[in-house]
Amino acid sequence: MALPLRALLLAAALTAPVASARSDTAPVITIADGALRGVNEEDVVAFKGIPFAAPPVGDLRWRAPQPVTPWQGVRDASLYGHDCMQLPFPSDAAPLGTPPAEDCLYMNVWKPQRRIAKLPVMVWIYGGGFVNGGSSPPTYAGVALARQGIMVVSFNYRLGRFGTFAHPALTKADADEGRLANYGYMDQIAALRWVQDNIAAFGGDPTNVTIIGESAGGMSIHALLTSPMAQGLFHKAVIQSGGPMPMGDATLAAAEAIGAAFGRKKGIAPDDPQALAQLRALPADAVVDGLNLAALFASGPRTHSSPIADGRVAVGSLDAYRAGRFAKAPVMIGATSDDIGGPAGPMVTGARTMAQLFARARVPTYHYRFSYVAQALRNGETKGAGHASEIPYFFDTVAVKYGAATTATDRAIARISSRYLVNFVQKGDPNGGELPGWRRYDPASPEIMDIGVEDSAKAVPDR
Repeated sequence: MALPLRALLLAAALTAPVASARSDTAPVITIADGALRGVNEEDVVAFKGIPFAAPPVGDLRWRAPQPVTPWQGVRDASLYGHDCMQLPFPSDAAPLGTPPAEDCLYMNVWKPQRRIAKLPVMVWIYGGGFVNGGSSPPTYAGVALARQGIMVVSFNYRLGRFGTFAHPALTKADADEGRLANYGYMDQIAALRWVQDNIAAFGGDPTNVTIIGESAGGMSIHALLTSPMAQGLFHKAVIQSGGPMPMGDATLAAAEAIGAAFGRKKGIAPDDPQALAQLRALPADAVVDGLNLAALFASGPRTHSSPIADGRVAVGSLDAYRAGRFAKAPVMIGATSDDIGGPAGPMVTGARTMAQLFARARVPTYHYRFSYVAQALRNGETKGAGHASEIPYFFDTVAVKYGAATTATDRAIARISSRYLVNFVQKGDPNGGELPGWRRYDPASPEIMDIGVEDSAKAVPDR
């Protein structure tokens, strides 16, 4: 049953955090690679720009993530590291906060300033079609969620032709013993290993880790749930508007053909003994070569490859699910009401199909639909909540997204959404407090939580 709007607004006001005085003493912690000095952000401590792998440049371009070189002294961790190399575009709903660069494998951590032992950990994986995105957009900041009693982690992973690339010369060199093409996924797995090895130093609980991703990030969650290399690195999963891989002809041979064609475009013959050195010598902008979300679906032959099912880093997720070869972790899964393709499109119907699959495998599954539209965006042509529009609500960053146009109802929906998420991160169940009750998904009697209906949230039939 939906809570009355007045009760939601009152709850939002009563539970809003009171900002504590900013401490003049910057926190310092020590991890395996060295000491870090973070920054106090009112009642939250943040550590940003932490390297979790060596810079993937020079001879490490198109290599699996390599270990960080330990540093001496105390490293400043008050600012984001560079987002990964890409071509940003003006209409991006989550504009980057840093200039992109090839040296980009950095991690960010937010935690409550008050001391809490063994904080549940949420790890965010951004979307952007595997060609755009980063951890620095202000709407992805973990401050508001950390205030609610969890630790928030975000990181960068390689994109575009840096993140997914194959070429006959790379296959012949085989420097990483068969791990080819899926460099962005390798970064994600390396980041999760870093969490297992280091998060306890921040006060996080490595035995209670939730991964969450939207769009390409949601697709990444499917890849991680089924990857042989990611097992044991997380314990719960949130999938937002992302379907299982692969996409199209996701084989090494197909990716090699695309990579060889790209090399020829740059004057590099695939059989040239120096082809790999020449490819790695290309300036980063030449590797991007105009690729971004705006150009992703241009007509003509494909000029870049998507993640592939190589059987080691990533497998065909649907086949693995049907065979029962996946991490049977509690799942929260959903899409927006006017997601890509509309109510009958692949995001909405795909979330339903996957919720059914998980539930039939006896995985605790919570299925949602996000239908709320910010009041500043409502007009006569509004059909529903668009793709990715739910993110500022789950992160409780709507005031960052909409600024002075943010309304009390916007904030109330953000409190509901973020509290459901925090509850799930804490205990694998979104229910708690005065939130509308959300029961596990049952294919025999399908019901979802509609977040935003009637400017509130309530359980409705899944249809």
